[in-house]
Amino acid sequence: MLKLLIVEDDSTISFGIKYALEQEGFSIDISKDLSSGKEKISSNEYSMILLDVTLPDGTGYELCQYIRGFSQVPIIFLTACDEEVNIVMGLDIGGDDYITKPFRIRELISRIKAVLRRKGNTSEENKKILKFGDLSIYTLEARVYKNDKEIFLTSVEYKLLLILIQNKNTVLSRTQILEKLWDVTYDFVNDNTLTVYIKRLREKIGDDLCEPIYIETVRGIGYKWIGSENSVSI
Repeated sequence: MLKLLIVEDDSTISFGIKYALEQEGFSIDISKDLSSGKEKISSNEYSMILLDVTLPDGTGYELCQYIRGFSQVPIIFLTACDEEVNIVMGLDIGGDDYITKPFRIRELISRIKAVLRRKGNTSEENKKILKFGDLSIYTLEARVYKNDKEIFLTSVEYKLLLILIQNKNTVLSRTQILEKLWDVTYDFVNDNTLTVYIKRLREKIGDDLCEPIYIETVRGIGYKWIGSENSVSI
């Protein structure tokens, strides 16, 4: 799973981004200042860093320069400063992109994926792949394969699949799933249509209702992803 670090002192923004990116299949760490950001970077390997320019104990520019001393990990600046001089400075010291607040979360996600593509993280050898038995999910391309043959899922079906996988071995109530689907798709899905989506998803991924290997129905509560992950390629 691709792991990203958010260095942002505004917890409302950082946790909002964290939630949205987790729905896209990313693993997220958060730091609120420059010093804790350095600590996390020294002890973890990240695929990208989202970096606020204004931090309580320094600037994002300082942290970017520090990182560029030993790593070429992709960096996207998040800032309220939209003047050209700030943008140029951020890019000149090693930033890969620069997005100004307020921003739309879908735009941020698109920029993240674009930078990852430019950096080679979506090449055939390096793309993010989740493998469960004969099922392969290419999360950065939003494509699903079974026995190397592509399965065509609707956007809601794909988001439902990711929500279940991200909460592997955890029982999700129908209400929890509906809330998560609404947050990431903005499509209205009610309790009855959720049953239909689960049924269609099971059919498409080849899961047996009586002897499931992927989606288990927990009667009276909801559903649980029970698939065993074979390997993760990054």
